[in-house]
Amino acid sequence: MVKWIPTPGSIATYLGRTRASRRTVRVIAEAVAGRMVVEAIGKKGINVRFTVKRENLARPEPDLFD
Repeated sequence: MVKWIPTPGSIATYLGRTRASRRTVRVIAEAVAGRMVVEAIGKKGINVRFTVKRENLARPEPDLFD
């Protein structure tokens, strides 16, 4: 099975520790040590940027934008 590697500008699903922390993010850049800088809409409706481990990013479901 080929592992999906997100590239800057792509949309991904962030798989956090709990089901509630699953969110759709936009990949901004590659960081160090296998991490990616991503952007998402925060709790107050403001865009926030944070780093996540690459293995916690998954390809979005095919019907997300269909």
